[in-house]
Amino acid sequence: MRLLFFGSGAFAVPTLRNVQQNHDVAAVITQPDRPSGRGRKLTPTPVKERALELGLKVITVEQVNDESMVRRLLDFGADVGVVLAFGQKIGPPICDGIPGGCINAHASLLPKYRGAAPFQWTILNGEEQAGVTVFKLVQRMDAGPILTTRWTSPKPQETADELHDRLAAIAVDAITGALELYATDPNPPGEPQDDAAATRAPKLRKEDGFIDFARPAAELAHFVCGMWDWPGARCRFSSSDSTRNEDVVLARARLAERHTEGLPSGQLDSRLLVATGDGMLELLEIKPAGGKLMTWPDFANGRHVKAGDRFTRITD
Repeated sequence: MRLLFFGSGAFAVPTLRNVQQNHDVAAVITQPDRPSGRGRKLTPTPVKERALELGLKVITVEQVNDESMVRRLLDFGADVGVVLAFGQKIGPPICDGIPGGCINAHASLLPKYRGAAPFQWTILNGEEQAGVTVFKLVQRMDAGPILTTRWTSPKPQETADELHDRLAAIAVDAITGALELYATDPNPPGEPQDDAAATRAPKLRKEDGFIDFARPAAELAHFVCGMWDWPGARCRFSSSDSTRNEDVVLARARLAERHTEGLPSGQLDSRLLVATGDGMLELLEIKPAGGKLMTWPDFANGRHVKAGDRFTRITD
């Protein structure tokens, strides 16, 4: 089958490798190079990097729906457009101009978590199931008819970035299954979504990661894991003797089995568990500001953390 592949982020890379092996990829359409890192060096998208390694034709676009770009893309004569982590909305001229339309792999079990941060919200809300849904693009966000769905379960203390990588691998099978439908129908209709069951997964902002230890520990365990690695569960660590006061990002945590009564939220007990609004939070990994990710014991030993030290909320 002849395909146009629309993708930018790392989520799309495993699927690009797979479709390149099994189909005719006429062109890969991706976002332009962007400044990155401390030196603000122009950096290609992960999809562009891999596409060039595979020897595929790459087209970078600021506005995919520009009339001249639409004509150029339709001239490739593709049967289907495959879309993953592209970063731009693809309009009707392209979707309607490709005979089989455009299909998109979304990192949630639609209609749950329509939006930009589906796997993060899956963990933030403590869902027992996660997955990938392949659907046909329509003009409403993530609302098109479903072609294939693949399920998995988040692992204990799995972070959002880890779930992202697992779902990227699962998307390969989901897209493969969707493209197999085109072998018997050049434009399979799919199954309509239940809009009444739809939930939103809005893009996360830096301020969304500011952690409030007055919340219950069970919620905070999901919060810490769901916010890693962006925007991160951010707070300030302060020693009881005032010799240390530094911003940190909590990267992995879990609900502690035993509870220490009477401690204010954010304070550490003798086991170096964190008191919360309800229950104790056990930290597993932490990243100091400007430092590297490390285990909580390494952080605690290096800074001589003790009972009475505490974490407090930050607001900027």
